[in-house]
Amino acid sequence: MTQTIPATLISGDGIGPEIMSSVTTVMKALDAPFVWEHHAAGMGALEAEGTPLPESTLDSLRRTGLALKGPLTTPVGTGFRSINVTLRQQFGLYANLRPTKTIVPGGRFENVDLVVVRENIEGLYAAMEHYLPVGDDPEAVAYGAGFNTRAECNRIVRFAFEYAVANNRKKVTLVHKANILKILSGIFLHEGRRVAAEYEGRIAVEERIVDACAMELVIKPENYDVIVTTNLFGDILSDLAAGLVGGLGMAPGANIGEKVAVFEAVHGSAPDIAGKGVANPLALMMAGSMMLAHVGRQDLSGRLDMAIEQVVTSGGIRTRDLGGTATTQDVTQALLQAIQ
Repeated sequence: MTQTIPATLISGDGIGPEIMSSVTTVMKALDAPFVWEHHAAGMGALEAEGTPLPESTLDSLRRTGLALKGPLTTPVGTGFRSINVTLRQQFGLYANLRPTKTIVPGGRFENVDLVVVRENIEGLYAAMEHYLPVGDDPEAVAYGAGFNTRAECNRIVRFAFEYAVANNRKKVTLVHKANILKILSGIFLHEGRRVAAEYEGRIAVEERIVDACAMELVIKPENYDVIVTTNLFGDILSDLAAGLVGGLGMAPGANIGEKVAVFEAVHGSAPDIAGKGVANPLALMMAGSMMLAHVGRQDLSGRLDMAIEQVVTSGGIRTRDLGGTATTQDVTQALLQAIQ
């Protein structure tokens, strides 16, 4: 009998419950080992429990150390702080892993297969923001500060190289802006070079300034294998990479720490289409595949990956964000048939 694995499940806001239902249905058909603990976060939790991040959800994460999370709504400019950022900092989820691979045929590129590794808890997303008064205006100047530590830069680059070794990748590219941000980005580049030297002869290394990297990604993405970079740059480049393969509906992600790992769809909660049955569940489905691989069930992860590719390519079952007309339920049913 397969050993069961407790895991926290956060359905999320907007389209979250619809796509999460799709994923858990397919996971059950796969005989995935997860025993789900259902908990809330985001706007739904705020309305139901008076807080966007209930203590019961945090307790579950501490207990299981593993979660599958749907998209959460964060107010823009006002309201509560991003739950994603809070989770990353509370549980030390220092590594954000974003694989990007061509699955949908007929796009601009047919051979994209790269991974962005993003430092997840420092940089300009450390939320050190303030207003400075000038005269009678208490909010005349918006001030933001970021920081990178030598220890975290070393850890994220080492994570990228170890990922490359474990997954038979050939090259790691250090992406920075040390030509201008000589200290803030320079410390990352310096530590990156130190770590890279330890893998000489096993993994090739390149360096790219972030703006040049962005340009090259939309010209020759096949030149990239594993990209590792700091928080803000990684956020931008990973979304850019998703655009090369069909958009955020095909972009899974993982937030990994020493004791906790959270797998998610990186797109938003899309409230404009919530409840209409047209949302693309594949990003969250692929995050589920990453979660299976993380717990050592590469066999099930491989079956799910093959089913996704079969449904999208030979099956031609695609939601409207991928140029098709399929519903969420259509995709779910096609995946259930493909994994038989």
